[in-house]
Amino acid sequence: MNIGNLHFKNNVFLAPMAGVTDIAFRGLCVQMGCGLVYTEMISAKALYYKSENTEKMLEVSEEEKPVGVQIFGSDPYTMAKACDYFNDNDDICLVDINMGCPVPKVVKNGEGSALMRNPKLAAEIVREVKKASVKPVTVKFRKGFNEREVNAVDFAKEMEEAGADAVTVHGRTREQMYEGKADWDIIRQVKESVKIPVIGNGDVFSVEAAIKIKELTKCDGIMIARGAQGNPWIFKQIQQILNGEEVIYPTDDEKIELCIRHFKKAIHYFGENKAIREMRKHTAWYIKGLKNCTEIKNAVNSEKSAEKVFEILNNYKQMLSK
Repeated sequence: MNIGNLHFKNNVFLAPMAGVTDIAFRGLCVQMGCGLVYTEMISAKALYYKSENTEKMLEVSEEEKPVGVQIFGSDPYTMAKACDYFNDNDDICLVDINMGCPVPKVVKNGEGSALMRNPKLAAEIVREVKKASVKPVTVKFRKGFNEREVNAVDFAKEMEEAGADAVTVHGRTREQMYEGKADWDIIRQVKESVKIPVIGNGDVFSVEAAIKIKELTKCDGIMIARGAQGNPWIFKQIQQILNGEEVIYPTDDEKIELCIRHFKKAIHYFGENKAIREMRKHTAWYIKGLKNCTEIKNAVNSEKSAEKVFEILNNYKQMLSK
């Protein structure tokens, strides 16, 4: 798959997710065959004011390079200035502009999916970022703000005209947040309306769904978000089925082993205290559906020592294998 002057080994990407796609998780997904990973959503304004915490979010490991960075904001000048951080950074291969985030505090600032209600401003942002960036510029947006304002097709055309090198379409409205069913037909309509690559996003929780979204929409790429939570194997599995190979699903042991490996990576990058907090949600995702998973999740959530957490998980693995 090509975006601008970039060529990717495959067209299955990890979506940027706040609080999820950090440096530890991204590396695992690349190891599992993900074609491109993205940083968490980065505030252009925070970069402009040189926020130390925001700059830390841009750290990239050797195993995941290069990555896509996703920025958000509503001021064209500030968004363009953010490119100063990326132009000379070979770890970053493209700049994605978030125009789909549905979170109220983001929308209230006129950012994220609020920009779908202001296509003129959205296009100006893309033009300014495109002028400032030496990397390809892409845009991620939704079906529309609500069912009365479904404008993804016209919005995509405006983004293309403004200079976007590719677009990602999430088949839900802002009003839906992450509820209900994603509308894949709107992705098909966008694909038929523009010449730039279109990446489909929404409700890709399985290999079968990945194949189906590709067939129904003819999208150039697939972006997986919640479907990768606790399941980085999904990237490898999609490649297996596309290559005509047998799809290999992880055993209970393998799920817990990868959870432990993920935990150790998080400790390496963030230190024990932060890793313990951040890994609680990931642990719940890894063991979801396994026997006694709620009991184990509660036990892990009550611990403040990594050593104790590893003990719980290793004992759990032994219990499941009996």
